[in-house]
Amino acid sequence: MEGDVVSVERVIPAPPQAIFALVADASRHPDLDGSGTLRQVKAGAPGHLALGATFGMSMQMGLRYSTVNTVVEFEQDRRIAWQTRPGGALGRLVGGPVWRYELVSADGGTLVRESWDLSGNRQRAVLRLGGLPEKTRRNMARTLERIEQLVAAAD
Repeated sequence: MEGDVVSVERVIPAPPQAIFALVADASRHPDLDGSGTLRQVKAGAPGHLALGATFGMSMQMGLRYSTVNTVVEFEQDRRIAWQTRPGGALGRLVGGPVWRYELVSADGGTLVRESWDLSGNRQRAVLRLGGLPEKTRRNMARTLERIEQLVAAAD
């Protein structure tokens, strides 16, 4: 892990607009998830995410839990990021990681970079311990594979 950010990249043979449409649709996040922890988007999520939008997710990693996510960066067809916090009162006390997707036109399609950014997370020292950063890297690589499969199937 370099600094507070784990990133993976993949060139996906699709235009940025197709990839961004998938990533900016919270209802599709369980389909994209390479970690297997996202179960479903909670009711009330917007159909297309935008700056300031919030959406909840039902999660399971051993135990079931919920997250509240707020879009903190947004540039149509180029960049989207959301900060993930625990649901309930705990979410008001702790800062969560930022999940970011950056898309750049490239030879053969779109270079997609997914990042797990802990720089604003109060628990970053704990999250950097053990194998979590490497496990997160592997899960993100699987997420980019799934995105490629989904945009290919949509053609």
